[in-house]
Amino acid sequence: MSKKTSKRLSAVLEKVDKNTAYEPLTAMQLLKETATAKFDESVEAHIRLGIDPKYTDQQIRTTVSLPKGTGLTVRVAVIARGEKVKEANDAGADLCGSEELIDEIQGGMMDFDVLIATPDMMPKIAKLGKLLGPRGLMPSPKGGTVTTNLVEAIAEFKAGKLEFRADRTGIVHVMFGKASFSAEDLLTNLKALQETIDRNRPSGAKGRFWRTVFVAASMGPSIQVDINALRDLKLAEN
Repeated sequence: MSKKTSKRLSAVLEKVDKNTAYEPLTAMQLLKETATAKFDESVEAHIRLGIDPKYTDQQIRTTVSLPKGTGLTVRVAVIARGEKVKEANDAGADLCGSEELIDEIQGGMMDFDVLIATPDMMPKIAKLGKLLGPRGLMPSPKGGTVTTNLVEAIAEFKAGKLEFRADRTGIVHVMFGKASFSAEDLLTNLKALQETIDRNRPSGAKGRFWRTVFVAASMGPSIQVDINALRDLKLAEN
């Protein structure tokens, strides 16, 4: 028995030409038009790169600061000790602690979106690798989540800084806003993501680096973006 496509989805699918790579701003406008669910849908970019992440010189793991934010309330947990715990608490961390917080996480508590740690706590956090790794929550220096500057790190992640990496097939999946954002704000965030990926091009990447870029609201269809137009785009500074 074939799955029946809903009237809502059928209507939005008709608006998108699968064979067209849209100009960046047009793609953002179309994305908003096709986000017709009854809630404020998240918006994601799915970027296929010419890399093979099984090789260490073809991996991408970094952070992007989205100029227009994520539209999400980001829950930040911090593992530190001594005065650094108070510093994290004063800076607005949602959870902070030392060994007792490590024990809570080991017991299954995952009530946070970002986990930041000071370098001296990393040997103790190592045992959480199997729990945190698959969820992308393991602190790392490359991701900006192992640091002694807790005040700055907490502020950045709450304001829209995201950690991302390419999956094992060389595709980067990043949430870059909400459907309620203006098309211009979504484009500003997508441009920041594109520039971050270009700046962090792995040394081992050969040939054509950018393959395809698709964007979609969480309940909407995929829309292809003209990657050359996106990379050539110059946005006015606000």
